[in-house]
Order: sequence, then structure tokens, then C-alpha cells
Amino acid sequence: MLNIVIFGAPGSGKGTQSELIIKEYGLDHISTGDVLRAEIKAQTELGKIADGYISKGQLVPDELIIDMLAKVLDSKADSKGVIFDGFPRTIPQAKALKKMLNERGTDVSVMLNLEVEEAELIQRLLKRGEISGRSDDNLETIQSRLEVYHNQTSPLKEYYITENKHTAVHGMGTVEEIFGRVCDAINCVK
Repeated sequence: MLNIVIFGAPGSGKGTQSELIIKEYGLDHISTGDVLRAEIKAQTELGKIADGYISKGQLVPDELIIDMLAKVLDSKADSKGVIFDGFPRTIPQAKALKKMLNERGTDVSVMLNLEVEEAELIQRLLKRGEISGRSDDNLETIQSRLEVYHNQTSPLKEYYITENKHTAVHGMGTVEEIFGRVCDAINCVK
């Protein structure tokens, strides 16, 4: 199985690049953000709890995400592979993901780290908020999300470097230019 973790700060293009990877390589997509937003919209118990964290720009607790992920992974057992978008976000989540995948006879193939300058991230997120109406794409929440990312999530880079799974991808330029660099990185591990 080709299992890809797509990684980067909010606004780095993870969702856009994930869609292109799915089309190119025939992978299934697990976006914790999409799953959580669907739960929030459906007003499930998980959705209500998650909304309390997300609306403040905080991360949803690991145990909620991990329980949800295990169920989704099992529903994709016959897949060519999976792209994980928005998960893991912490080292304990990365270790839990590795354990879950190993129990299913597979592992993370590569962690693609989309690297984008912070000023560009803010502009992309503000624009996305205008277009999509996402309530979490306002300046105050964006700054909080970036702070959470830098403090809690960026250590994952070092974790995946030690696992020999990390590949940095320059995330500036056109969508097509970035995707070309993403494909080069994936083709090295296929």
C-alpha cells in the first residue's frame, strides 16, 4: 500500500494537493478536517465536542481522532493506499498511526511536508474564508491556528526525519508546479 501523510501549516495546500494525488495515484483520502466538519454539520456528539475546540483554533483531542481514524481505515482495507490529510498532528498521533498501520500489515510510505511562507499562508486562508465562508478562516483564528501548528505540530517533521519518511516539498508557485514536485517525491517511494 502507498500511504502518504501530507503535512504543512494551515493554508499550505494540503487539500488541493491531496485531490490531485488521489486522481493521479488512485488513493483513498482521509481528511480529518472534512470528517470533523461533517460531524459538526450533522450535530453528532463528536461533532459538538470537536466544534468547541476547532472554533477556538485548538486541536481536537487525540483519542477522538484516533477512534475515528481506526474506523475509517478499516472501511478502506482493499485500497491501493491512503493519503492522510490533517493527521497526524502530534508525535503521539504519528506513533498511533504507525501502530494502526503496522497492525494492518502496512506503514507510512512518505510524509510530504508542504513548505510555504507564513505571509502567504495568511493570505491564502483569508481568501479561502471569503470564498468558502468557513468561519475558522478569519485573521484571529488563523493566527491562533498557526501558533498551534508551530508549537505542537511542527515537531512531527523531526519525527518523520528520524523515521526516514520525511520529504520537504516547496509549496510556493502554481498548483501545477507544486504538484510536479509532489509527484517527484511520491515516485521516489513507489
